[in-house]
Amino acid sequence: MRAADPDFVTPTGEVFTRTHVGVPQVDAATWSLTVEGLVAHPLRLDLESLHALPATRLTAFHECFGSPFAPDVPVRAVANVRWLGVPLARLLDDAAPHADAAHIWFEGVDHGTFHGTPDVRYLKDLPLETAYRDVLLAYAMNGAPLEPVHGFPVRAVVPRMFGTNSVKWLRRIVVSDTRPDHLFTTQLYNRRQPGSERLQPVREVDVNSVLVAPREEGELAAGVLEMGGWAWSVTEVVAVEIAVNEGPWEAARLDERGPEPTWQRFTLSRRFEPGRHRIRCRAHDRAGRVQPGPGSRNSVQEIVVQVRDRAPRGSSARTDAGPR
Repeated sequence: MRAADPDFVTPTGEVFTRTHVGVPQVDAATWSLTVEGLVAHPLRLDLESLHALPATRLTAFHECFGSPFAPDVPVRAVANVRWLGVPLARLLDDAAPHADAAHIWFEGVDHGTFHGTPDVRYLKDLPLETAYRDVLLAYAMNGAPLEPVHGFPVRAVVPRMFGTNSVKWLRRIVVSDTRPDHLFTTQLYNRRQPGSERLQPVREVDVNSVLVAPREEGELAAGVLEMGGWAWSVTEVVAVEIAVNEGPWEAARLDERGPEPTWQRFTLSRRFEPGRHRIRCRAHDRAGRVQPGPGSRNSVQEIVVQVRDRAPRGSSARTDAGPR
């Protein structure tokens, strides 16, 4: 892992934003978060009370699943973010879930009409054991308070899972013995995994990679070119390969992931002659998964570049493997 790489953490202004019913305007002075349901000690915390609890820092990749109506369409919206907040486990310990509790519901402030359903709130759920182990209640992002578009004042962050599970503008946490029957839980954001006919909630991310250098449809000078990008998965990525045109897959140099669920940088240098070139990348993770071909949301990415016999006017032959 090269955490000192200036592109390792995505600047806040370049992190993708997604909403279902718009960005709510939340008054921090009146906002509160409740923990209720099957608990012995229901909680209500204002922002000051949450900030007073011991904080945890987490650096993790954050990936958008894409449209729930097109679950197999590649989106490639991903960032690597530094979060600050309170582990949900701390609040659950204080609330003391009942013995029959098995699920956590996250409810956001945002509500409105979506897919023909009026006045619906954004709601997601997770198994209780996952909530205890992984969830961070984040109030800061990349060293600054959350911006409204990213979930101010508090959002859930669920590492290794698609962003749809990291509920923004969080207002209510319900401990339950069942999953909620809701638009965003049982009707949308479900998919069939390869080899299975059973619909499953969109949760754990797929193995994936993205080329960020050279740029798509870029014009480059002939010579040695460094190709590079980022790879990520629910577990560590152990190999990334790059193929140029119809050539063989070649192993790229891959940074180790380290103890946190971050993305991993990969690079490969190769000499390019003038002409139009097709570049592809694919990642392998420790679970034995490999990025598939066309037809899947994490299908192998392909870009096309044009190589000239000399540097195009006003440009440099050097490429930058920074975030898109």
